[in-house]
Amino acid sequence: MEELTKTEEPIMQALWKLKKAFVKDIIEHLPEDPKPPYNTVSSVVRILERKGYVGFTAYGKTYEYFPLISRAQYRANTLKRMLARYFDNSPAALVSYMVEESLSPKELAQLRKLLDDAQDKSSGSHE
Repeated sequence: MEELTKTEEPIMQALWKLKKAFVKDIIEHLPEDPKPPYNTVSSVVRILERKGYVGFTAYGKTYEYFPLISRAQYRANTLKRMLARYFDNSPAALVSYMVEESLSPKELAQLRKLLDDAQDKSSGSHE
């Protein structure tokens, strides 16, 4: 799965949110202001279709687009790529970085609870 470009990503984000949409609907849900031209968005959607991210249903000359790749699939693939590129395929290195650099006390508490719950589950399954 190819990485989305900076131009493609907001369009996919809109499609993931909308589930299915015409180009005009995608444009309405894009964060940029002013909104990009219709032809630009239409071209990017066709590129996403060629890449296998987007499918469509044709209604005459009008196309309704829908994601073929879920947000969760893309997120998992992106995380694997990031782990490989920047953290030597080590989830522990990623978590260590997050703890040292960017987590608030509330987020640290949430992470601690997730880790404790995961440890409880794994130790409970071995008994």
